[in-house]
Amino acid sequence: MGRFTGNFKLQGDKVIWIIIFLLSIISLLVVYSSTGTLAYKVKGGNTSYFFIKQLVLLLGCYFIIWVTHKIPYKHYSSWANMGLFIAIGMLLLAKIVGVNLNQASRWITIPGIGFNFQPSELAKLALILFVSRILSKFQTDRECQKEAFWKIIAAIGVVCGIIFLDDFSTSAMLGGICLMLMFIGRIAAKYLLGTLGAGLGLIIILLIIAPFLPDSFGRIHTVRNRILNFAGMGEKKTDNDRNYQVDQAKIAVVSGGIIGKGPGNSDQRNFLPHPYSDFIYAIILEELGWFGGFGILALYLFLIYRAGLIVRKCDRTFPAFLVIGLSLSIVAQALTNMAVSVNLIPVTGQPLPLVSMGGTSLIFTSAALGMILSVSRSVKEQEELNHAED
Repeated sequence: MGRFTGNFKLQGDKVIWIIIFLLSIISLLVVYSSTGTLAYKVKGGNTSYFFIKQLVLLLGCYFIIWVTHKIPYKHYSSWANMGLFIAIGMLLLAKIVGVNLNQASRWITIPGIGFNFQPSELAKLALILFVSRILSKFQTDRECQKEAFWKIIAAIGVVCGIIFLDDFSTSAMLGGICLMLMFIGRIAAKYLLGTLGAGLGLIIILLIIAPFLPDSFGRIHTVRNRILNFAGMGEKKTDNDRNYQVDQAKIAVVSGGIIGKGPGNSDQRNFLPHPYSDFIYAIILEELGWFGGFGILALYLFLIYRAGLIVRKCDRTFPAFLVIGLSLSIVAQALTNMAVSVNLIPVTGQPLPLVSMGGTSLIFTSAALGMILSVSRSVKEQEELNHAED
């Protein structure tokens, strides 16, 4: 694949740390604002409970980022195979003993502490690690060897196949990111096009035959209904019954206007389902306006820009693929959440990374950011060593 070089001078990890800090501050503000109704329902009106919980989680996330960024990236390569097997095991365990949350059996409750763990978040991280390792291992001067394709496709098929039954959007997004990594890793185009065609064909067939499948067959019925509702072809019900979530999000976006209503002044937080997770961007637009919304978007785009600078400085393929895959995963999830809130795509249930309330997503997003920073730190140390030798 050659050497990833560039003329851009890295300015250390400070920029990425600043992005993380700004997103976490926004998270605290919006989570506190959007959980008022939830607090009255489940915590007797203690509106500080979810704010403190999110603060503790974010502080824990800073610790996770710090620890993972101190680990040399070479260790992540050696852990890739083991991580993939553990992730697959956890996904299968969730299918057997998983608890029902948000109408999907894809969570494992950790005994003793009552913490709900979502194995698909671990699987995303593990699969990207595995794909990066295989692509780097089978690189030649001209292309990536065919053996790499079959190893990667087998892993994608197992992981995304298990996730697909409960979480179509995560499965599709993860599969798409892995295909992009393979394209960047110079896997032959005929294999990639064939895989893409087969995947799309399978999804279309499942959506067509969904009405004839039993309710126990994953969430394919939910996916089909959301797509039909988005296209205006859903069941003949009132608009409020059919697209209640989207309608409430639209009201939030429109009522916020350019400058917004101000922090804590959202009205739709009382009507919008999951305003603190799936539709948190709609609350951001309502309270902080278009300026706030574009500001959030700019932070994620600047994150992937910084990741690109790190990649251009990498002189080895594994860290380059790793940074590309992890940064794409974070930003793609963010863009998906934003697109749902402004009704550009059907409802997916993807949280906004580092902003939405939650535990598992925050933990593994933090681990991914720590790995990106680990590569950045290694690149900086190598540059300093080269300068010292000169």
